[in-house]
Amino acid sequence: MSSLGASFRLARAGWVLVREGVVAALPGDQLEGLPKIGWQVARLLTRRRARKSVRSDRLAKAVARLGPSYVKLGQFLATRPDVVGDDIALDLALLQDSMATFPMSEAVEAIEGSLGRKVSDLYLSIGAPIAAASIAQVHPAEVATPEGPRKVAVKVIRPGVRRRFFQDLESYFLAARLQERFVPSSRRLRPVEITETMAQTTKIEMDFRLEAAAYSELGENTRDDPGFRVPSVDWERTGRDVLTMEWIDGVKLNDIEGLRAAGFDLQAIAATLVQSFLRHTLRDGFFHADMHPGNMFVDANGDIVAVDLGISGRLGKKEQRFLAEILYGFITRNYMRVAEVHFEAGYVPRHHNVAAFAQAIRAIGEPIHGQPAETISMAKLLTLLFEVTELFDMETRPELVLLQKTMVVVEGVARTLDPAFNMWKTAEPVVGNWIAGNLGPRGLMIDARDGLGALLSLARQAPDLSARAERLSREIDAMAENGLRFDAATARAIGKAEARHTRSGRIALWVIALTLVYIAWQLL
Repeated sequence: MSSLGASFRLARAGWVLVREGVVAALPGDQLEGLPKIGWQVARLLTRRRARKSVRSDRLAKAVARLGPSYVKLGQFLATRPDVVGDDIALDLALLQDSMATFPMSEAVEAIEGSLGRKVSDLYLSIGAPIAAASIAQVHPAEVATPEGPRKVAVKVIRPGVRRRFFQDLESYFLAARLQERFVPSSRRLRPVEITETMAQTTKIEMDFRLEAAAYSELGENTRDDPGFRVPSVDWERTGRDVLTMEWIDGVKLNDIEGLRAAGFDLQAIAATLVQSFLRHTLRDGFFHADMHPGNMFVDANGDIVAVDLGISGRLGKKEQRFLAEILYGFITRNYMRVAEVHFEAGYVPRHHNVAAFAQAIRAIGEPIHGQPAETISMAKLLTLLFEVTELFDMETRPELVLLQKTMVVVEGVARTLDPAFNMWKTAEPVVGNWIAGNLGPRGLMIDARDGLGALLSLARQAPDLSARAERLSREIDAMAENGLRFDAATARAIGKAEARHTRSGRIALWVIALTLVYIAWQLL
């Protein structure tokens, strides 16, 4: 029944997207065959009012009708321009605060249920919500401290959002499986894996204790950084459904006139923003992955304060080195080294030719060096690089795409603050310091220390590994003598999987048929 329910919910979502003109707004002129016919039918079924609105308005109306879980889906897809395209990702990013607020009584109930105390015991006062998004809304409040009352921000989860999201998640997985089955070209993008990533990301985002931990970690990493910080967390008043943190008084980065009126140096803020982001990615391997201007303030001291850390990104040492070396390779025009880094990281399959890949990268890098420095976009360079890697069978790397998306946003904010912003000049000190510290003599010593630690860990595990190897050897000998056999549980699991696969296909066909009947009835 869950598959049937997911099919109907998916059909309803498709109908809403068609009626609100979202499908018609997609670029369908280059399509052929059935997809082209479907796009043309979608244009005919679009509401008259929707035809007159811009695409971002159509998206906003569609997700408002579909509910909070689809707003969250839109926000997640805004982080995947490789899947939906840059233009649609930009439109989806505008949906950050498009939800209506929920009643104060429900917020109080969520706070008391999560913290196990009365609101009057937790806060001196708590006000009406001032902002609402897909998962939560924010209230101003005051708490008692030895120094006197202190203003805080209280983030409260939206009632019922978990249940609604996990119901709709079944529809997302159904759509991803159908896409992989019927659109072979999309398999490189791994839609099922993307859906799994979204599910995990949202589970984390809907537990405010984990967001609080992200604030704490980023706060520790940036404690001594110039010009950047995050709010402090009030752990006593933080639980799964509520997050209490420092109130930030400042000017949002999207209020350019307000920043000028306050006397801030916009060029310095732009440089601080980009250098801070690069430090977080290269030095710490942990970065704020939703740095749109609505999530960043400039306080009275001129420091950038980043909020809403529900989405964060991590890079391992391999990814940090990959990013630094490709940026440095483009700066120095060492295209062969950029190509070698891709192969060393395992991002491009070994059966491809390194020199041919270097040639493709040169086609990206050479036009850049003929332009004025302030017109060169590092984010655009990474976008072009990932487009070229598609030709060489490089599969989607979620951690790199999230990095790319965030860099696009950060660079865009910096250029809004300073139209003549020189990305390369600003980035060079941070990238250069990382290269010197990690690929020079000190870097070799660090790698040697890490290698020695790994050898010691392997030595401690030697008895267990030896026992496992002996057991595996016996199992291989038995398999060679008796052949490969399935136990009863494995056979039943295979049978159930095949039956479920066939049943899902039949259900999808019935839902499509019923949807067509419903559409025809609506048109009568």
